[in-house]
Amino acid sequence: MVATQQVSKEQIFSELRKCMDPEVPVNVVDLGLIYGVNVSDKNDVDIKMTMTTRGCPLHDTLVGDVKKYVNKIEGVGSINVEIVWDPPWSIEKMNPAVRERLGYGKPSLRFQIDYNTYMPSKSGKILNQEDGSITLVNDKEQGFMVNENIVEFWENCDGTKTVNQLADSFSAKLKLPREQIEQEVVQLIQQLLEAGLLKPPQ
Repeated sequence: MVATQQVSKEQIFSELRKCMDPEVPVNVVDLGLIYGVNVSDKNDVDIKMTMTTRGCPLHDTLVGDVKKYVNKIEGVGSINVEIVWDPPWSIEKMNPAVRERLGYGKPSLRFQIDYNTYMPSKSGKILNQEDGSITLVNDKEQGFMVNENIVEFWENCDGTKTVNQLADSFSAKLKLPREQIEQEVVQLIQQLLEAGLLKPPQ
C-alpha cells in the first residue's frame, strides 16, 4: 500500500484563500476569520473560524464553501469546521493591506456617497461557475465570489434609484428595520465600489 501523503497547513491555507466571504470581496484568510487549522496524522482537518457578526445569515454558506475548497486537496480526510466567537472578530484582524484597500480604518472612505442623489449603476458582468457558485467580474477581469442576495442587489443598481430608494425597497422586501437596512446597503455599495462593480459617483 502506498502511504497517503501528509496534507500540510500551507495547502489548506492556499485553498482557503480561494474562499471569499459573501458579504465582503475578500477571502476568509485575509479577512482574519480563520483562527486555527489542525491536521491529524490521518489528514483529518479541524478548522476554527469566526464570522464578522453573530447574526450573519451566511454562516452555512461560508462553512460549506470552506469545506468545499479544502476537500479539493488530494488525500484529505474528514473536515470539521467549528465556529467560535472568542476572541470576537474585529477590523484589526484583517490583512492590513486589504484593510487599507477597502478603506477601513481611514478617516474617510475613498467614495463619499450622497444618499439622496447618488444612483448606483452596476459595472461588470455575472459568471455562473460549474460548481454552482456565482462570480461578479469587474472591467479589469477581477472576479469576486458572491451569493444570490448580493447579485440581486447589484442588479437592482441600474442607475435609476438613489441609495435611499434602494434602502426603502429592501427594507420593505426583507421586512427589516429601515435603519439597519440602510447601514447594510451603504456598506455593500462601498464594497461594490471598491471592487469596481459599480460606477463611481461623479
